[in-house]
Amino acid sequence: MKQEKQLMLGNQAVARGLYQAGCRVVSSYPGTPSTEITEYAGAYPELYCEWAPNEKVAYEAAMGASIGGARAFCAMKHVGLNVAADPLFTTAYTGVGGGMVIGVADDQGMHSSQNEQDSRHYAIAAKVPMVEPADSQECMDYLEAAYGLSEEYDTPVLLRLSTRISHSQSLVALEERREVPLKDYQKDPQKYVMMPAYARPRHVVVEERLDRLRALAEHSPLNRVEPGSDTRIGIITAGICYQYVKEALPDAPVLKLGMLNPLPTRLIQEFAFSVDRVVVVEELDPVIENHCLAIGVKVSGKDIFGCIGEISQNVIRQRLLGQAPLPAPVFPQAAPARPPVLCPGCPHRGVFYTLGKLGLTVFGDIGCYTLGAAPPLGAMDTTLCMGASISGLHGYNKARGAQAAQKAVAVIGDSTFAHSGITGLIDTVYNGGVSTILVLDNSITGMTGHQQNPTTGYDLYGSPAPQLSIEALCGAVGVRRVRVVDPGDLKALTQALREELAAPEPSVIIARRPCVLLKGVRRNPPAAVAEKTCIGCRACMGVGCPAIHFDKEAKKARIDPTLCVGCGLCVGLCPTHAIGEVQQNG
Repeated sequence: MKQEKQLMLGNQAVARGLYQAGCRVVSSYPGTPSTEITEYAGAYPELYCEWAPNEKVAYEAAMGASIGGARAFCAMKHVGLNVAADPLFTTAYTGVGGGMVIGVADDQGMHSSQNEQDSRHYAIAAKVPMVEPADSQECMDYLEAAYGLSEEYDTPVLLRLSTRISHSQSLVALEERREVPLKDYQKDPQKYVMMPAYARPRHVVVEERLDRLRALAEHSPLNRVEPGSDTRIGIITAGICYQYVKEALPDAPVLKLGMLNPLPTRLIQEFAFSVDRVVVVEELDPVIENHCLAIGVKVSGKDIFGCIGEISQNVIRQRLLGQAPLPAPVFPQAAPARPPVLCPGCPHRGVFYTLGKLGLTVFGDIGCYTLGAAPPLGAMDTTLCMGASISGLHGYNKARGAQAAQKAVAVIGDSTFAHSGITGLIDTVYNGGVSTILVLDNSITGMTGHQQNPTTGYDLYGSPAPQLSIEALCGAVGVRRVRVVDPGDLKALTQALREELAAPEPSVIIARRPCVLLKGVRRNPPAAVAEKTCIGCRACMGVGCPAIHFDKEAKKARIDPTLCVGCGLCVGLCPTHAIGEVQQNG
């Protein structure tokens, strides 16, 4: 029977691989570049899929399913693995029931992330296997292999992806689902209860397992040598870098590593003996390179490519071969720079405009509202990690005192608040803090593409679900001052901020207006500028709306009707009332 082939994104192929491998339970938290795995997986009725409040919860839910005998999976981006690190390290000791695979997508080049960390270090530190595919077909094949490793060696397995693998397409051969029966659950405290008396012997198990995996790495089909006609340079590589190498150096022998932890020893030594010079091509940290040096194989790598950002075909040609890079495509006119901005009509715009006008110190968080830090709004002082705004503001206020607290706020989104902001709020209340916190509730997880979360009232499938009440939760942890404002009403927002900042106790302002891109959100007719009335003061430019630009020749503001959604924010800013909510003839 002829196999059906289909062009798939790497993330889509992972989801298909979950279906084919008999996975039953998927729990994740959205994070680019891993988000689409769970969205695509949700299309298969045989898989139970959910959005968890954060990555730690997602990991633990998936691990619970594994203990229950099912093949399970969770997906996250690289910084999400920081959140899930606690259960990762402990489940390395406990082992699994059904196969347990964790998809972690690194973001080399920081296309949508706050750092560029290398998740391979987690596999090494936790002493668990890691595999890394180099195309969409391998995303499916390596997932099946990961489940095999997980169940044979009684261990969680990390599937490492990257932005380029997750979001590029290649052909895959589709197969039917293989039903994997639930394993029987048997009570076994010595395996799953990690108190010291039981954990000590489990550490022995971890080390013995690692020795067995090292032996496997020498002959695993995931690691393969591809001969080449030009043996002057041999390349050791993995993942997306393999694709770059094959394009830039088609005649070079290549050792393609699919198992990134543990790495082979004898296989690398034999490969090095077969070529004149060995170069390791890997992005970010010298993980493979350091292993090679540790086993006595002299290699080049980071001295050529460095530890920052992405490698490419052109980078390999230029730095390794000294060749000029291939010319970039020539366009009739260079495209203008398009930095990311808050969308026209974004409910967060009025918040940051107001915070900037009041001259407040703003502890920010992770979300599309992080763009409030960019000019012309420029109204954010810090962004560290999910949930850090509330905790950070509490520490800042404790360090600088009550007077500073009256000029500082924390800003956090609804999804991020559920993810990891609640504990910071508890810390603030419990320890007598006086912070003023703004929860920007836009009724969705906006940054990663409109996923549901516990505050929206819907689950991953769009079905009604119990809705977390932010107001009730804040009251339950001891916040007595909780109020809701419309962020489009700048006067009400300003008044709320002044009143809450003056209060000698913690307070929460919920700035609630749905994301303008949500289906069902009412859009008004576009606004327009009356040219005769406009005095060219640029007051409307201060909100940084992409729909507004300034005509330097006419010295007048202009509004693009194809972008404007009629939110009305600019209307109240114009001192001469030149901006109207309906089209006017200038």
